[in-house]
Parts: sequence; C-alpha cells; structure tokens
Amino acid sequence: MWAELLPVGRSSASGGYRRYAWTGADTDCRAWFREQAEARGLAHETDRNGNQWAWLGDPAAGNAVVTGSHLDSVPDGGAFDGPLGVVSAFAALDELRGRGARVTRPLGIVNFGDEEGARFGLACVGSRLTAGALTAEQAHRLTDGDGITLPQAMETAGYDPDTLGPDPERLARIGAFVELHVEQGRALDLSGDRIGIASAIWPHGRWRFDFRGEANHAGTTRLADRHDPMLPYAETVLAARREAELAGAVATFGKIGVEPNGVNAIPSLVRGWLDSRAADQASLDTVVTGIEKAAREYAAARGVDLDVVRESFTPVVEFDHALRDELARILGTRTELKVPVLGTGAGHDAGILSDRIPTAMLFVRNPTGVSHSPAEYAAEDDCVAGVNALADVLEGLACT
Repeated sequence: MWAELLPVGRSSASGGYRRYAWTGADTDCRAWFREQAEARGLAHETDRNGNQWAWLGDPAAGNAVVTGSHLDSVPDGGAFDGPLGVVSAFAALDELRGRGARVTRPLGIVNFGDEEGARFGLACVGSRLTAGALTAEQAHRLTDGDGITLPQAMETAGYDPDTLGPDPERLARIGAFVELHVEQGRALDLSGDRIGIASAIWPHGRWRFDFRGEANHAGTTRLADRHDPMLPYAETVLAARREAELAGAVATFGKIGVEPNGVNAIPSLVRGWLDSRAADQASLDTVVTGIEKAAREYAAARGVDLDVVRESFTPVVEFDHALRDELARILGTRTELKVPVLGTGAGHDAGILSDRIPTAMLFVRNPTGVSHSPAEYAAEDDCVAGVNALADVLEGLACT
C-alpha cells in the first residue's frame, strides 16, 4: 500500500508532496482509497463534504468505531503526515482479520478532505463542515491563490458543492474516532518510546497581517521618502520569535505575499500569515497580542498602514478522557511497549470532531521531529508497531 501511494503528488524538484484539495493529485489519492476499500470488500462512500468512508458492517447500526486521517499535504510536505494514519487503518483491519477477530460494532476508515488547508487557507475543511464548525456559506467564500472558489474546484473535480454543510446524522452513528498520526515533534524519540497517546492539542490559530505602503522605484526613491511595508513586516517576524520565546510558545510567519513583487520596485503591500500555538489560551493570547502591538508600532514608524485579520482559530482540545484512558488500558494489557501520554501543538481532524464525538489519537515515533517537510520520516519497525497498536485498540473497542 505504501509503495503504491508514495509517488502520488510527489514533486521531482523538491521531493516533497503537493497533494492539494480537489486537484489531480487529490483525485489520484481518492482513487487509491476507494481501491483499498473495495479490495477488502468494504462499502465505500463519499459524503456531502467530500470526505471518503470505507465501512465494515452497517454504519446505520450506530456506535461505530472509526479510524483514519487524511491524504492531502502542505506545499512540499512529507510522506507520513496524514497518509500514515490512512495506510495504517487499512493495515490494522488486515491484522484484525489475520487474528480472526470478530468485529461486533460497525468499523469505519475515513479520509478527511482538505485537512492541511494548503489550497484554500483553512485547515480541516472536511471535518469542520461535518461538525458544523464551518458553514456552507463560509465554505463557498473560500478561494485559492488563483481566485478559484472552493465550489468551482469541487465542480471541476466532479463533486457537487451544493451539498456542503453539517452532517449530524453521520456523526451520531460514531461511538469513537481514533486517529493515528506520525508525531510532529521529538517527545517519543527523546523518551525512547515507539507509540504515544495524545492528551490534548494546544490552542492555535492563523492571523493575516497586511502591511500597506507605497509602491515606488527602487533605484530613484530616497530612503527617507519611502513607505516600505517590507521593513515593518521583517521587524514583526523577529518580534514574533521574541514573544514566542518569552512565553514558551511557538510563532511562525511561513507564508508571504508581496505586491507588485518586482525586483526593482518598493512594495505597496506585504501580506504575511502568522501561525501561533501555545500550551494554554492565556499564553497564546499574550504572544499574539505582543506581536500585533509590535507590528503596529513598527508600521507607524515607517508610515505604513496595518490590518490584522484572524483567519482561523482552534481552542485547546482535551481528548475524551474516558476514551483516552481506555486506549491506555488496552495497550497496557496487549503490548510490551511503554505508551506515554503527551500533548501536541499540531491540529488534527480528531481535534475538530472532539466537540461532537469521543475522539483519541495515537502517535508514531518521528526520530528527527521534522514534519511538513520532505525530510519527515518514521522507521518501518515503528510504523509496524503503530499498526499493531491500532489493531489492538480496534480489537479492544470493536470486537469480542
């Protein structure tokens, strides 16, 4: 399975993945998912929000156990973030069948659409729509860098955008959702453990900073006469690092847009996107407030206007304690591995769904801690340990 999926959407230039929502690479990933489902005799369906489901048993019976993740990527992302959870879900089902386990609850595998938000700028679109955390009206206003709206992209890919919206009936059928994911950090590597259980997701959000100055000639405009928005933007990037360090948090300006974007032109607009995350809400508020305050001071000093817009936000997510404890109990009795409980600064579909259904997460060790990069990696024996741990969990939850 891994070998079949590996080339899909891979850039020959960077070695990273460009599996953006509703593109050709996304179509190929969806076809792969359907093939895996049908090869195992599972019922396959695509829901009203573009998420794919594969079912063993009748989901209408309720109290289903679901696992899976996503197949899309960030720009030039790694091979493991998302796909490891989907591949491991199918492999865990194979392991259950190999054990002769008798599944007594409906068992589902899901591929959530547009988890990374690489194309339309909002993470977890598929799960947000399903949970009602994103309205159909809001989704219809999403556009990519070329001005193509989400509905247009869906139509081009052969899907109906008029069906977008909350899906409470589907969620009501699910008794537990367990997402396996490569760890996006080095906690397991530092502790020497292969598998971990998630305790919580840090609160996090994305803010757009628009610095508006005055376009002019780079060769003839005196420094004293310039209203260059690149300067306060650069100063704000450094301020973000300082504020994050002081609060024990993280803050990153990782995306930028410049107009007119000419080598010999002073910009009229520099637009930067801030991603910030912290262990608690108070720390996150302190960081973002400090960054915005510094940005406004820098902009005023350079004669530049500034607008700050919060584009997305997810509060702290405490995973369902009962389900989390049940995972720990199951793994404690079925594996010789130590399975620590740890928090994460990364957002996931499991976090979005946690307000609606019991959710939990398993992490697989990442020896470098690198993620959202072609260098992202997990050793094969750790991945196999993840499959076995997921199979143990599914057997404990869904089998007799």
